[in-house]
Amino acid sequence: MIKVLSSVWALLLGIVLIMLGNGMHFTLIGLRGGIEGFSPAALAIVTSGYFVGFLSGARLTPVMIRRVGHVRVFAALGSFMSAAVITLPLLTEPWAWTILRVLVGFCMSGIYVTAESWLNDASSNETRGKVLSAYMIAQTLGLIGAQGLLTLGDAATSALFIVASILVSVSFAPILLSVTAVPVTEAARPMPLRQLFSDAPLSTVGIFLLGCVYATQTGMAAVFGTQIDLSADQIAMFVAMMFAGALIFQYPIGWLSDRIDRRKVIFYAAVIGASACGIGWFAEDRFWYLMAAAFLAGGVTAPLYALFLAYTNDFLSLEDMPAASGGLVLTFGIGAIMGPLIAGWAMQHFGPFAFWLVIGVTFIGIALYALYRMTKRAALPAEETESYVGVLPTASPMAVETAGVWAAEQAEAAAEEVVEAEQAEAKADSDVAVEAETKTKP
Repeated sequence: MIKVLSSVWALLLGIVLIMLGNGMHFTLIGLRGGIEGFSPAALAIVTSGYFVGFLSGARLTPVMIRRVGHVRVFAALGSFMSAAVITLPLLTEPWAWTILRVLVGFCMSGIYVTAESWLNDASSNETRGKVLSAYMIAQTLGLIGAQGLLTLGDAATSALFIVASILVSVSFAPILLSVTAVPVTEAARPMPLRQLFSDAPLSTVGIFLLGCVYATQTGMAAVFGTQIDLSADQIAMFVAMMFAGALIFQYPIGWLSDRIDRRKVIFYAAVIGASACGIGWFAEDRFWYLMAAAFLAGGVTAPLYALFLAYTNDFLSLEDMPAASGGLVLTFGIGAIMGPLIAGWAMQHFGPFAFWLVIGVTFIGIALYALYRMTKRAALPAEETESYVGVLPTASPMAVETAGVWAAEQAEAAAEEVVEAEQAEAKADSDVAVEAETKTKP
């Protein structure tokens, strides 16, 4: 593992720094928006703007890379993102923030595509799984660390926005100084949603609902904290607990999903998420109940994303996986745009704790649909399923496609090893039988 990391450490360091800056700005939107008196509905529109930009960037970045190359695209997007983040405290109007958030989302998506294509190029078939895992851990640690940095300043000033901008700017140094331009890995055209639903109805519906959950958690958590008068430090801890839960839950949920029917894992994970929202709903001002709710609800969200991707790949050929992955990312993005809008409207009309109500009802929808699908399709034997790969919702279509293909290849290799072992065992038994028969002959 150390040898693998030594070849991509600069890229991973850059990703951590980018996520520190991006994670700070995500929470700062809620904190500063509350100070400026923005309504939950207005901040919901600002939040959704990020995911509008993210979807656009995922499709347009490969085109830009083909025209001018990785390095120029990466540097340009980084500059625009840094400028957008530092402009936020200068233009404290919801319409201006929405435009800036669309720009930030576009830039972040493009940055992911570029960095992930470099990571893919820097890894081999043998190391790709470890590199992907390290990349996802680096992202999560950056998001958690960002919440800690928020405790060092005051969201009412420009200082924290400046720090976030500096982190984004500095993050490109280790990456640009350690990589060379490489041919872009083409992102496959997304599978039409009708075909995707026909091939993988549970994943299509589930990942759309999960997009609503994820965007509401990450975009509206700070708004919720501000509305119930949590301190800035408490809000930072509240958001950090969501990402900490995701980091800890990935392995056990992934381990289970490779051994039992994935639909059962999806069902129980969604039930845990809904139960956590129930804890949050009744927590009122009991801070540690809110922390437990955030840890559990956030903890199952990222693994559910990877579960839906893995479950889809279980029923597809290797050739169809990239297009299906692109379709699922698109479906997730549409849900991510809608989720905050619904939550913002609910919080505006029913109070801040509607934050938990919206997320909880969405988790229940996932659980019920998983239960329904279990009555419509027989479960695949565990040995016929693809490997689980802990892909995060923050990943671009490039990483999702790479993870899906890698998991399929690993599953095929494992199946071949089993066949070879069975053949070797059969041959050994045959040789023993022949030898025994020879000894018994007079």
